[in-house]
Amino acid sequence: MSDGSIDFSAEAAARAWSMPIEDINVADPELFRANTFWPYFERLRKEDPVHYCKDHEFGPYWSVTKYNDIMFVDTNHALFSSEPSITIADPKDDFQLPMFIAMDPPKHDLQRKVVSPIVSPGNLANLEATIRERVNTIFDGLPVGETFDWVDKVSVELTTQMLATLFDFPWEDRRKLTYWSDITTAGPASPLFVSEEHRRAQLMDCAQYFMGLWNQRVNLTEPGNDLISMLAHGESTRNMSQMEFLGNLLLLIVGGNDTTRNSITGGLLALNENPAEYDKLRADHSLIPNMVSEIIRWQTPLAHMRRNATQDVELGGKLIKKGDKVIMWYVSGNRDEEVIENADKFLIDRPRARQHLSFGFGIHRCVGNRLAEMQLKIVWEEILKRWDRIEVMGAPERIPSSFVKGYATLPVRIVG
Repeated sequence: MSDGSIDFSAEAAARAWSMPIEDINVADPELFRANTFWPYFERLRKEDPVHYCKDHEFGPYWSVTKYNDIMFVDTNHALFSSEPSITIADPKDDFQLPMFIAMDPPKHDLQRKVVSPIVSPGNLANLEATIRERVNTIFDGLPVGETFDWVDKVSVELTTQMLATLFDFPWEDRRKLTYWSDITTAGPASPLFVSEEHRRAQLMDCAQYFMGLWNQRVNLTEPGNDLISMLAHGESTRNMSQMEFLGNLLLLIVGGNDTTRNSITGGLLALNENPAEYDKLRADHSLIPNMVSEIIRWQTPLAHMRRNATQDVELGGKLIKKGDKVIMWYVSGNRDEEVIENADKFLIDRPRARQHLSFGFGIHRCVGNRLAEMQLKIVWEEILKRWDRIEVMGAPERIPSSFVKGYATLPVRIVG
């Protein structure tokens, strides 16, 4: 089974290793759609691990590509600010969407604290039975022996149901959450992208819909245990402007959707690309928790996060100037052979599998990381109870984005 990358690998590698290194632009979304970015990052890690790209549609930026350098940036928020954006694109002056992941302390800490109880150990324990029930309901409806789209039928549906639960969102409208997540991160190369004006109109529809939910819950004397109620009653969030409310909503929607959704798809693809690992898993179901961490490393569902230098700082022998845009390429750090042994191999019994960068580190470490892991764990527990193998029937369609490393479709067949 080919994942679509083999046809391009030799050509991509030749191009990556022959072009002038100063011309490399790893933020090109086409590299991610075609899955041809790997040799570019390999070259940067070896030859120029802190790399300056001077020509980009969103302005010049530094690429940080090695594990330890990424850790340095990620854990030094005083030197590297999250404001004004966590992506390579700058926010538009006339459409600012403040959100706590793109804030520095103390405001970041106060707003993050408001929503963190949704993923407390006690609440996760309460959610586990619900997730398992929903996984089984989804699996009950899958056709055995017929080809279908795993992304739509499983990955999207499960994560959308989970988001609807966390927001206590009207069940019949839950696919709106998927759409708002996708339109938020869609670039001009995406088929979803019509124009910037269209995107803004869709996001304002999102704000209006959620404002209705806010108004229903803000005056309740006993707030519910959902994200809207938490925001409406939180001391540091109850007086947000409409745009800050929308910004934090989109953060929670995208964060709750993309990591799990694309790891559910990426894990099945990885097992099909590595059949010996699939055999290993079928022989020993106790490997599931470790495999989940390996899937998240292997997939790296968010390829990068951005910071801005707050002062001149030297990194990797390069002088990063105050105000410079710094991109931490988690997707590259997760393949750094100097830190992760056999980093280009998918190994479900990998020692220290949780040392990956996919959730970030420091004050911005993914607040929902345990929930994502739990969903993936349950998915694979229930798959192995039911079926011997799920086969990938063709190449995936990948999303044209250097931020969300994900899939639009993946044709599969359950063989029993």
